[in-house]
Amino acid sequence: MAAEQTHDVAECGRVDDSITRVFQVLGKRWNGPILSVLQGQRTHFADLRRAIPGISERMLSDRLAELGGAGLVVREVDEGPPLRVSYRLTESGAALEPALRELGAWAKEHLPDAPPCGEIG
Repeated sequence: MAAEQTHDVAECGRVDDSITRVFQVLGKRWNGPILSVLQGQRTHFADLRRAIPGISERMLSDRLAELGGAGLVVREVDEGPPLRVSYRLTESGAALEPALRELGAWAKEHLPDAPPCGEIG
């Protein structure tokens, strides 16, 4: 027989709305690695794809559009020739650098070893 809950539901803590918004962006697969690669440098699309093993061109394009919509990434067209597209972080995107660095350090210390990038099922 299950124990009856006797706590007041109104007293339960709620997740902070800002944390919910952060993980709506950073919680999507590939967004963290994309933002990490773009830290401190403007990067061409092909170089981004090479830097993130396992991501398809379509997924990279979709995630970059989402990050752009969130105000974290800017798409720039180099007229060329040849015509090339590059991406850079906005001021808001660049402000994530300390948090991403801390998350990486935390993961090294607290998360078990995982298979290399691109081998995750």
